[in-house]
Amino acid sequence: MANLLLQTATVFMGFFAIMNPIANVPIFLGLTADEDQPTIRAVALQSLILAFLIVAMFSVAGKIIFEMFGITLPAFRITGGLLVFLIGFHMLQGNHSSVHHLNKEDNQKSREAALSVAVSPLAMPILAGPGTIATAMNFSARGGLMEMVITISAFAALCVITYVLFVFGEKFVTFIGAGALGVITRMMGLILAVIGTQMVIEGLRGAFKLAG
Repeated sequence: MANLLLQTATVFMGFFAIMNPIANVPIFLGLTADEDQPTIRAVALQSLILAFLIVAMFSVAGKIIFEMFGITLPAFRITGGLLVFLIGFHMLQGNHSSVHHLNKEDNQKSREAALSVAVSPLAMPILAGPGTIATAMNFSARGGLMEMVITISAFAALCVITYVLFVFGEKFVTFIGAGALGVITRMMGLILAVIGTQMVIEGLRGAFKLAG
């Protein structure tokens, strides 16, 4: 039992370090700026459900999926890294997503456009990016069914915690002020750009190893 708890804690902390929900709060708030609370909750829920499904899928059949489509992990890292870099670059410039300038005459289309950020960039590649997927595949491949269940359960718990942080992140913004949020958003944009660059470097390194 003690070993099981220790393994669960290890997997959870591994996911926490990779996904870093605390650092993602300003990113989430920047992507959902000017949206109402129900939309913010919907975006948070949808993005985390999608992230969970992605991680669960790769935990169960990651190697099969990669082999089926002829995808290598280095290629996945390079593509994900470029996407993360572009997101970070736009945030660093203070640019908002197009969903922040919506046609007010059509609320339904506005909501659909706002929810689109839940798929990209939130669910993929910010929450369930190459690092998170690689971590899930690594933990699941260590053993049998029990390791797979632990991996999926640990990530599910992290998703619940992240949802709470996302939903109540607005109170944090109210406390520190909009100006400070702008500074934090740009800082997170710089960090995201660096993370994206690091993903590309790791992907290129892995690609050269495969070629060698």
